[in-house]
Amino acid sequence: MLTQTSSRVLEPSDLDAALAVLCREPVANAFVTARVQVAGLDPWRLGGEMWGWYEDGMLTSLCYAGANLVPICATERAVRAFADRARRAGRRCSSIVGPAEATAALWRLLEPHWGPAREVRAHQPLMVTDRMPADIAPDPYVRRVRKDELETIMPACVAMFTEEVGVSPLTGDGGLLYQARVAELVGAGRSFARMDADGRVVFKAEIGAATNQACQIQGVWVAPEYRGRGLAAPGMAAVLRYALADVAPVVSLYVNDFNTAARRTYLKVGFREVGAFMSVLF
Repeated sequence: MLTQTSSRVLEPSDLDAALAVLCREPVANAFVTARVQVAGLDPWRLGGEMWGWYEDGMLTSLCYAGANLVPICATERAVRAFADRARRAGRRCSSIVGPAEATAALWRLLEPHWGPAREVRAHQPLMVTDRMPADIAPDPYVRRVRKDELETIMPACVAMFTEEVGVSPLTGDGGLLYQARVAELVGAGRSFARMDADGRVVFKAEIGAATNQACQIQGVWVAPEYRGRGLAAPGMAAVLRYALADVAPVVSLYVNDFNTAARRTYLKVGFREVGAFMSVLF
């Protein structure tokens, strides 16, 4: 048994202990929890390592180290240990993202070695709701994207990602991984859109992570020529209805603090701020 403070790479046999940590904050940890519930802790299936921090032999903090570096329930001492491990391993992630306080502390320790970042988004409000809005009717034209509509939804997904992140998801591997992720969400019935009369996507969103306790909406996008027409709030209400009915009792999202239009929309639909995330983009 580990009797002192220490960190190590978790193994598949540590799954129950890791899930116990993840379930302490089901909303904030929904993205990582969903991955772990499907893939376990085997690095090949998980798409990265899960680092654990132990105090007096008990697992108390985690850090997912894959395409993203994500501190989870990370105490000050755990953050220092994770930063040491990340520094020794070298940067292999495209972003650091997670609860703002722990992520900021992690970045302060890593910036001298990994910096500069391409962009730092220090305050991204985390918002939740567990009910439908009383005064926003769901858009009846927003529906699940069918499996045979992958070519229809893909350009909208690429446009959203490029606009949001600042780089195209098609760079590097030609978009193979990104297209596989979009196809996975479509296949799972977690991709939603409204099409115009010509079959073009005018609104879309996905339920990007789902556990039995919480799910997370992501990729919200309105086609530029349709912005300002009041499509976003009814569209979000429609996705929210699907999410609450079919996926989880609590629905969350996080948003850039400078995106005032989106924040207004989410507040209008009934989301409330419960915390903040931070993202460091490379």
